[in-house]
Amino acid sequence: MKLEVKTDAQIESWARKYEEAGKTDHPDYALLVVERTKRRQEKQRLNFTKSLEHLKSCAIEGRFTSYGELAKASDVEWSKARHQMNGPRGHLDTLLDECRMTDLPLLTAICVNQENLQSGKLGEDALSGFADGARRLGIAVGDSDEFHSRCVAECFEWGRMQTK
Repeated sequence: MKLEVKTDAQIESWARKYEEAGKTDHPDYALLVVERTKRRQEKQRLNFTKSLEHLKSCAIEGRFTSYGELAKASDVEWSKARHQMNGPRGHLDTLLDECRMTDLPLLTAICVNQENLQSGKLGEDALSGFADGARRLGIAVGDSDEFHSRCVAECFEWGRMQTK
């Protein structure tokens, strides 16, 4: 598969076809995700590797993090990062791909608004985006709130297992 000669639109379209067919576990889909992430990284100031490391650290520490802290992990001011975070091709959505491809829990579940750091609740739009991202990956969601709570528990359980 010569992905380097494909356009961004072709990569996105190809990946979407795998997602719509529920074949996100196919090896070719994994190659597409790697290429798509690489290309998205070239256009973003937020760093996927640094963000993933930050989320892993927070899961190990058993704590929620904020979108601002996630931006700070990439040395990007929140005012410049906020528009890169959300949406179907945003930073958080791409991180879901990365978690899925590396057999991690959906670590973006523990990233919340600053005012929700204690409760860990996602705002309505964030919850909808998180659930939609999981569905795109072929994950059964059901009730979005319950799904999010389950994902948070999986993140913190994964974190506890890393310290053993």
